[in-house]
Amino acid sequence: MGMTITEKILAKAAGEKCVHPGQLIMADLSMVLGNDITSPVAIREFPKFGAADVFDREKIALVPDHFTPNKDIKAAEQAKCVRCFAREHEIKNYFEVGDVGIEHALLPEKGLVTAGDVVIGADSHTCTYGALGAFSTGVGSTDMACGMATGKAWFKVPSSIRFVLKGSLQKYVSGKDLILHIIGMIGVDGALYRSMEFTGEGVKNLSMDDRFTVCNMAIEAGAKNGIFPVDEKTIEYLKAAGAKDPVIFESDEDASYEMEYEIDLSALTPTVSFPHLPSNTKTFDDMPEVKIDQVVIGSCTNGRYSDLEAAAEVLKGRHIARDVRAIVIPATQKIYREAMHNGLFDIFLDAGCVISTPTCGPCLGGYMGILAAGERAISTTNRNFVGRMGHVESEVYLASPAVAAASAVTGYITDPRRI
Repeated sequence: MGMTITEKILAKAAGEKCVHPGQLIMADLSMVLGNDITSPVAIREFPKFGAADVFDREKIALVPDHFTPNKDIKAAEQAKCVRCFAREHEIKNYFEVGDVGIEHALLPEKGLVTAGDVVIGADSHTCTYGALGAFSTGVGSTDMACGMATGKAWFKVPSSIRFVLKGSLQKYVSGKDLILHIIGMIGVDGALYRSMEFTGEGVKNLSMDDRFTVCNMAIEAGAKNGIFPVDEKTIEYLKAAGAKDPVIFESDEDASYEMEYEIDLSALTPTVSFPHLPSNTKTFDDMPEVKIDQVVIGSCTNGRYSDLEAAAEVLKGRHIARDVRAIVIPATQKIYREAMHNGLFDIFLDAGCVISTPTCGPCLGGYMGILAAGERAISTTNRNFVGRMGHVESEVYLASPAVAAASAVTGYITDPRRI
C-alpha cells in the first residue's frame, strides 16, 4: 500500500521506511513554535525534562504576538518570561515588537519553514504551514516544552481525507470561501484527527495566500493537519523567503484515503460563517440581512498583503457606514510597510478605518476590538465561538476580506459583487 504526503513526511522524521494510520511514532522536529500565551507554560515545564539547554537554538521560534504590544501588566509579565528565556538560551528566532508579526504569517515570511519539515507549535493554527508541503500541527504547552528539550515529539499517524479541486475561483471568491465551504460541508469534526490533503488540477489556480488560509483553518474541521502538494508556486515562494532546500514528497497513486471529495472552485461563491460555529455557513443566496457594528480585517488567517489588497479594492473611493468600527491589522511588519508604501493605508484611512500594529488582538478576544453585549462583528479571523471576541452575548461572523470590506461600507453583511 502506498503512502500519502503526510505519511511520507512522518516516516522520514521517524526513521521508518513506511508508516500507517494509527501507528504511534517518535519524530524528529524541524521547528518548535510558541507565543506569549503558550510559551510561559512550556518554559515553566522545561526544567522537568532535565535538559540544561534547548536542543537547537535555530529550531525554536518564540513570537509574542497575541497580547503585544502588551495590553496590561499580566501580558507584560508573560512577554517578559518569554523574552528572558529567549535571551538565556540564545534563541535565534525570537521576534518581538518592531520585528514581530502574527506567528503563522511570520514564520513562512522569514523562510523558517520549508517543504518536508515537521513543525509543532503551541497554537492550534500551526497547521498553516501545510501550504508549503510541511507537516505542521498544534500541540499543548507540555509537548512544546518536550520539543524544546529533546527535539522530538510523538504522533499517532493520522488517516487522510482527499479534497480534489478543479477549476478556478471567481472574482471576490478566495481561499477563505473555499475552506468555509468545506467546513460547512463536513462539519467542525468532519476531519477529526485526520490529514486534509488538497490536490487536483485546481490547486495551481490557488495563490500561496489562498493555500495558507485553507490550511490555517483545517483545525476548524478538527483536522490534525492540512497539506498541499509542492508545485512551482511553492518553490517560488520558498526561494523568495530564503528558506532552506525543500524535501518534496508526493502521494502515491495507491495511497489510502478514508474519504474523497471533489470541489469545483468555479462554483463557489462568497461564503459567511454565522455564529457560533465555523460550520454554520451561508451564501448570499440564503442569507438574511444582518446589521454589524464592527469589522476586523487581519489575523493569521487573512492578514497577508493580498488580503489587505482585496479589502482596499472594495473600500477605495468609499467610506464605511457611520455606525461601524473597522479595524485593519497587517499580519507582519513587512506587510505593514508594503501596504503603507503602496497606498493601501491611504485607502483605509480615507474610508474611516483604523490601522493596528501586527497583533492577534481581537481574534481571541484579547484587545484592539472587544465586543460589548449585543454587538456583532464580521471578521476575517478563524473562530466564532460564543464569547470569542468579547461578551458572551456578542456575535462573530467569519468571512473573506472582500466580504468584510463590503460589509463595512453598507453596515450589514454584504456581497462584494453587488456593492
